Amino acid sequence: MTSNRPVQDWGKLLGDSAAVSAMLDRLLHHGHVLKCGPRSWRTKSDLPDQEAKG
Repeated sequence: MTSNRPVQDWGKLLGDSAAVSAMLDRLLHHGHVLKCGPRSWRTKSDLPDQEAKG
């Protein structure tokens, strides 16, 4: 599962904090959270092409 939103915002986004908390508890029990940073890998890799066109 991937998301561009922090886990803390999921309750507000989905509208049911209790259900989201239960879902995350089950997903993260044996899972791993990987954070790639604030910048998008897609936009980071697109920068050289955009600079060459500009």
